[in-house]
Amino acid sequence: MPRFGSIFLFVLMLPLAIAAQESKRLPEPDARYKTDILVVVAHPDDEGAATPYLARAMAQGKHVAVVFGTRGNSGANEVGEEQAAALGAVREIEARRGLSTLGITNVWFLDGKDTASQNVLQSLSTWNHGVCLQQLVRLVRLTRPEVILTFLPGTFIGEDHGDHQAAGVLATEAFDLAGNAVVFPEQLAGPTKRLEALFDNLRPWQTKKIYYFADAAKEDIFHGQGPQYSVKEFPKSSKQPYWRMALEEFRAHETQAKSFFDTLRKMDEAQIEKMVTSEGVWTDSLYFVRGKSLVGGSVTGDVFEGIAPGAIPAVRPEAGSEPPLPELSAQLAGPWNYYADFRRAHGITHLPHPEPPEIALQAGTTLVIPLWLNNQTPTAQQITLSVSAPDGWTVASGAGQFTVGPKQVAAARVEVTLPVSGEALLKNAEPQEVTVQAEANGRSIGVATLRVALRKRALPQ
Repeated sequence: MPRFGSIFLFVLMLPLAIAAQESKRLPEPDARYKTDILVVVAHPDDEGAATPYLARAMAQGKHVAVVFGTRGNSGANEVGEEQAAALGAVREIEARRGLSTLGITNVWFLDGKDTASQNVLQSLSTWNHGVCLQQLVRLVRLTRPEVILTFLPGTFIGEDHGDHQAAGVLATEAFDLAGNAVVFPEQLAGPTKRLEALFDNLRPWQTKKIYYFADAAKEDIFHGQGPQYSVKEFPKSSKQPYWRMALEEFRAHETQAKSFFDTLRKMDEAQIEKMVTSEGVWTDSLYFVRGKSLVGGSVTGDVFEGIAPGAIPAVRPEAGSEPPLPELSAQLAGPWNYYADFRRAHGITHLPHPEPPEIALQAGTTLVIPLWLNNQTPTAQQITLSVSAPDGWTVASGAGQFTVGPKQVAAARVEVTLPVSGEALLKNAEPQEVTVQAEANGRSIGVATLRVALRKRALPQ
């Protein structure tokens, strides 16, 4: 009996022993949110700058996710009376519905505030820059994109919306930071107890490429800076070309464009195609600018050229050195100076940008030219500012002599009142140059030039 009792006990204990020897599989990142392309834009309907390409990518089996910096609550409403936060709630639903027509369902919103200006620094301030950057880095680590696609960070004559610029700035920063384990490390910490509410348990992720699309009136300086894609081609699985699929996506944004859709309903297909592909909505091709590729490939090659599955090591940007300044100097400040520093810091000095810097403003408003006056000498210095502007443009303030203390970098500004011009002139006028000359001790210490185009309507500076 003792012998059989031992065998019976062994049989009872055998499953426990086998279970103890089996390896327990630990959780892995959620594969449902792994994406090939992460689009980072500012407002619902901004995705329209790239939707023909997104339709192409989805048709090729790529996974696409979209991040909006704001809910667009400061926009117009052509459908109902809702404004402010209520309008933002409506526009969020419009964005989700529109993107779902392309099969894109992974959509996130940051907590930025829709800010109507052309100044990226103003948008970064109202968005609460650090908070939104933290949110975007978290989403990059969650979605693990191969490619980021976003607005080109810079100032150009065009719509030049500061929120668009902010989306490009944040996307570039997230590209460079999400793979760095010491950036927002609390996102990488694992839980110390059940249902931990503080730590995300994510992993660093280095995106392989970043591409930009431009928010500019003239696109010639972007050609040849990256790949281009026809909007008129057809996917194998659809009878609609990519531009038509993009237009169907855009139809969801009624609060912003109901009058446009009402016009479309009066047209036949040939008229719609002519308007959409020839008259400024989408041209024959979309042009992207390659910002960075950490996997090689040619500048104008396909977005996914050189990309293979799997993670790559984090790469810190090769920051360019700041050019030395003389002891006495004057230079353009504000977003223009910021972007010079930004391009150096992120190793993207090759990105196209206008020289001299440019902006389009509404006629009859005021042009503000911000300046840094730098005095690194041990004594106070007298700096004289003089302004050269086109006929009819009035220097309202900022010209004259100023004292800058020893070892001081002082902020100054020139204000120029812009003329009120006729509609025909506004439509056809070429940009005009405004120049600020700085002198000290009888010699020039700097020249700041802006090219300014007058428009009947434009965002505030």
